[in-house]
Amino acid sequence: MSESDRPHRRTLLLGLAVVGLAPLAGCMTKPLRSVNTDGTYCHRIGKSYRPTLTCTPTAVPTDAVEAEAKRFEADPAALTVYVLRSRWGDASVVVPVAVDGATTAATIPVSLVRLRLKPGAHRVSAQWEGRSIDMSVEGRAGDLRVVELIGSGWAWGTSFTWQMAQAESVKTRAQASKLVADLDLRG
Repeated sequence: MSESDRPHRRTLLLGLAVVGLAPLAGCMTKPLRSVNTDGTYCHRIGKSYRPTLTCTPTAVPTDAVEAEAKRFEADPAALTVYVLRSRWGDASVVVPVAVDGATTAATIPVSLVRLRLKPGAHRVSAQWEGRSIDMSVEGRAGDLRVVELIGSGWAWGTSFTWQMAQAESVKTRAQASKLVADLDLRG
């Protein structure tokens, strides 16, 4: 091969690599399913003839509200708390989340909830299969907190735990999750 052919060959190889890898670019994040006609949303597990669907019991926020919530901006007049449920081994069950004893939202796998609360200390609870776990969350007006509801679903049972997280560390998973509730509980 002559010296003059090397740049052309390099360009050709680079072009073939780009063309060959371009179809894979869309595989990096799976698109969210469409919202059902009644406004509810279902997360699908599996691609078989009979996939498992876990659906919200109520309508989810609009796409515009979801886009605004996923900017992760704190409300200057409230304690903003995000509940993220997005881990690989999550159980396919609906798990209600309560704040200070009042049920507020139902989570499903790969979901996100935004809560705006009065400043101060609050108890966030998750209930499933007759069990419950609690976590304390506190902050001032203008603070932003992220808590993860980490689920495990196996043949021998289902379990959940709470974990505090930094917004920056969970943003990618949160962006790939569906906003299933956006609640202002300051009233």
